[in-house]
Amino acid sequence: MNGFLSALRFITIIPAGHDTAFEPQKMVPFFPAVGLLLGLIVALFDQIWLALFNAPVAGLLDVIVLVVLTGALHIDGLGDSADGLFSHRSLEKKLIIMKDSRIGMMGLVTVVLVLAIKWAGLSNLSQYRPLAIILIPAFARSSMLFGFKFLPYGRPEGGTGHAFFENKTSWTDFWGLIPIVILSFFLGWHGFLLWAGFCLGTATILWFYKKQLNCITGDMLGAMCEVLEAVLFLLVSI
Repeated sequence: MNGFLSALRFITIIPAGHDTAFEPQKMVPFFPAVGLLLGLIVALFDQIWLALFNAPVAGLLDVIVLVVLTGALHIDGLGDSADGLFSHRSLEKKLIIMKDSRIGMMGLVTVVLVLAIKWAGLSNLSQYRPLAIILIPAFARSSMLFGFKFLPYGRPEGGTGHAFFENKTSWTDFWGLIPIVILSFFLGWHGFLLWAGFCLGTATILWFYKKQLNCITGDMLGAMCEVLEAVLFLLVSI
């Protein structure tokens, strides 16, 4: 339970008791569970929005709820990562750009486009809407486990995500994916589409990171979460 509460405090603004010892390795397996909780909260708000507004407005409000619940943590990582990765500079310079707290044009454009894609998917989502909204934030946060597993940390001198890479993530830490797999069966063929998008999207993003920097940072993990969440909302709305 401490691992879940620590993960909840780390990647959301949801009150989860007082801070305890910072133990990243105990948090990691609970990232999918935190995603499920986020999805459940958004799905509940979504039902309220749909009772008051049409689907496009409800979708926009859902996006806002997700941003607020996460304290825009992953959005910040998305903007910083875009500024660095799309800068056409050296590896070292890209990492320096990503540490800059100021957002550049590439970061701004990327954030706007990703949020727009997420809104488009939510606006067009009809069949299995509540369950899809619950599952997709969990899928997106599960992708970060693969980042921990397959890429080295890019800031050996220290950074937000450094402690998560001190011990190698084990396959036993992926147990949080089990309930997501089971629940996705209730989406019919959309569940298969969701899994295909998750696997292909995660692999593609990690391949891109490896090609660009051969490493990963906390910002890049957050960016992966945001991009994958947007793509999956769009896919499942087909």
